[in-house]
Amino acid sequence: MSKKIRIYAMTHKDFTPPQDAIYIPMQVRSDRQIEREYPVMDAEDISEFNPYYSELTGMYRVFRTDNESDIIGICHYRRYLQNAAGRLFNAQQIEQILSRYDVMTTKKVILDHSYLEGFGGKHNREDLLQTGRVILELTPNYYEEFERVIHQNTTYFGNMIITDRKHFMEYSLWLFTILFEVHKRVDMTGYNDYQKRLFGFLSELLLMVYINVNRLSVYECDVAVIGEKKETAETRKVIEEFFLKRDLEGAKAYFMEVYRKRPDILMEASDTLGELKLCTQMLATFAAETEQTGKNYLEHENRLSVLLLEFRELNRILLQYDTSVSVSDFTMEEQQWLLSNGRSPIAVDIARMILYPKEKIQ
Repeated sequence: MSKKIRIYAMTHKDFTPPQDAIYIPMQVRSDRQIEREYPVMDAEDISEFNPYYSELTGMYRVFRTDNESDIIGICHYRRYLQNAAGRLFNAQQIEQILSRYDVMTTKKVILDHSYLEGFGGKHNREDLLQTGRVILELTPNYYEEFERVIHQNTTYFGNMIITDRKHFMEYSLWLFTILFEVHKRVDMTGYNDYQKRLFGFLSELLLMVYINVNRLSVYECDVAVIGEKKETAETRKVIEEFFLKRDLEGAKAYFMEVYRKRPDILMEASDTLGELKLCTQMLATFAAETEQTGKNYLEHENRLSVLLLEFRELNRILLQYDTSVSVSDFTMEEQQWLLSNGRSPIAVDIARMILYPKEKIQ
């Protein structure tokens, strides 16, 4: 007999769910500001705390109310675990994998620093240390592994898991017991929208702690990112409007305010097309050109669609050469393109600093 499988796609926005019926949309906000009538968390929920728990808001409801599923999964409205062929897993594939493994989740992220160091760079380091103290008090057998993991450089990400009912329920009970106690002890006054999602970030690390302590076997998966975040498109649209007015200072001020509130907006999972990163390159270039020469390329071309094409081409050319190679050594065609498109030496230098941040520009 086939097992009953539900993979819950957590969302706070209207989206087009996968056609496979095992993927169930779940709204994680209580204000119902979504056009479609997705299941909403009316009972046993923490929807009022969604700004702090993100997709875990829905995970908690599943934990408290799903009494039927044999296999339970958590994913996002834009991010899903995918198979080696680049497709979302179907029921048969999931059953086959979980007959051999305990948990399906993302491939480990390899950091260039310890998790503690990275966490402290974007969040309040004390919140992570407080989590350790709570673990020591409530589930002390997990503390040694917690300490080991925060000082290493790997983690899972995204809070995307698929596992059998037993493991899902046991993990959820442990996880929310820890997080709810941490919530009582932390002060998030002054946190921006990104930092407020504290418990969503903590749980990514805690999944690894739980898996390691319980010696669960893991099937690591690639992640499919489907579509673009609404916030990304909105930010790009506003920058486009500033550019059309040739209002460089307005564009800079607007972007810095967005980035202050949402530093994740430039991450690959948010900026899937890389267009916001190109916009930041434009802003830096135009500002430096103005400072050094009194004018900038925006005065010549103010259409964002054209600028995106031009800056992509600029970067494509520069990526072919080591930073020590002079522009005079480029092909004549490439030199002509730079000249005809107003690519100043300033634009080249800034592009190289962005493309090769760890190298010394000659």
